[in-house]
Amino acid sequence: MATLIDLVQTPVRELNQALHAPEATSWRILNPRGAHAVACGIREDLAVDIEGHVGYYCAGMNQRATVTVHGNAGTGVGENMMSGTVRVHGNASQSAGATARGGLLVIDGDASARCGISMKGVDIVVGGNVGHMSAFMGQAGRLVVCGDAGDALGDSLYEARIYVRGTVKSLGADCVEKEMWPEHLAELAELLKAAERDEDPADFRRYGSARELYHFKVDNTTVY
Repeated sequence: MATLIDLVQTPVRELNQALHAPEATSWRILNPRGAHAVACGIREDLAVDIEGHVGYYCAGMNQRATVTVHGNAGTGVGENMMSGTVRVHGNASQSAGATARGGLLVIDGDASARCGISMKGVDIVVGGNVGHMSAFMGQAGRLVVCGDAGDALGDSLYEARIYVRGTVKSLGADCVEKEMWPEHLAELAELLKAAERDEDPADFRRYGSARELYHFKVDNTTVY
């Protein structure tokens, strides 16, 4: 049986302290009411279900835990997560998965601007659309968008891979469409399965870095 915490009665600080030194492996959080920093910094193999909407930085710095938000999430859900799984059964605000280094972030609805900004190894699967400048400066990891992408997708991208099923409003600097090889179809199939999605990988297009921003070019010194 899950340990119940009602945030009407228990401050978020006390909740997080309990999750950092857990006496149970399964937790159910009631009445989050948009509170910020819920379930941050978990380092154990816990299952945490949050019944409602959360504010900023929910499940930030997550390690090993499975955190499920049964609602919408504010800015920076899963920010700097290292491992484990964070799932939002709703929409997410901007900067979902920012700087995250590992694990899986699943957003069943839409994600706002800068989804996956500066991602460093995380896998992000969005069931709906993403906003402008998603995967900006993405260094490693995979971003899967089952809907459409806004302006400047993958701007200043490094080695993160992007898969989009719908339309892309525009590509950012140094981001280009790339061929889908069998290895990419297999990789995408695994990600969709992990996110419990049933889209056909063949319906997606792949985007990545053209690698033109990697190197200093002496002919361009006057514009640097």
